[in-house]
Amino acid sequence: MIKSLLNFILAGLFELGGGYLVWLWLRENKPIWYGILGGIALAIYGAIATFQPANFGKVYAAYGGVFIVMAMLWGWKVDGVTPDRYDLIGASLAVASVLIIMYSPRI
Repeated sequence: MIKSLLNFILAGLFELGGGYLVWLWLRENKPIWYGILGGIALAIYGAIATFQPANFGKVYAAYGGVFIVMAMLWGWKVDGVTPDRYDLIGASLAVASVLIIMYSPRI
């Protein structure tokens, strides 16, 4: 379970980092190499997801919850936007969903 959670976090860092680099390139007029590096990071994110033990649909459904939490943290630490209580409630529900989807015992 720990390895799986670490893979989710690593994938999230590559997806958020890659998306942010593309954002900076297109929205903030940064050099094209920001976009190229962002694209590479996004491709690595896609590869990291394959290290999960579950099937594609389950992994990506659960990853959505991890991404919500990581995006909130990214917005807080990188963009300086403090999450409010509704953000925190939503992120908590997302984490609960990840735990249910990925780690509940199956019959």
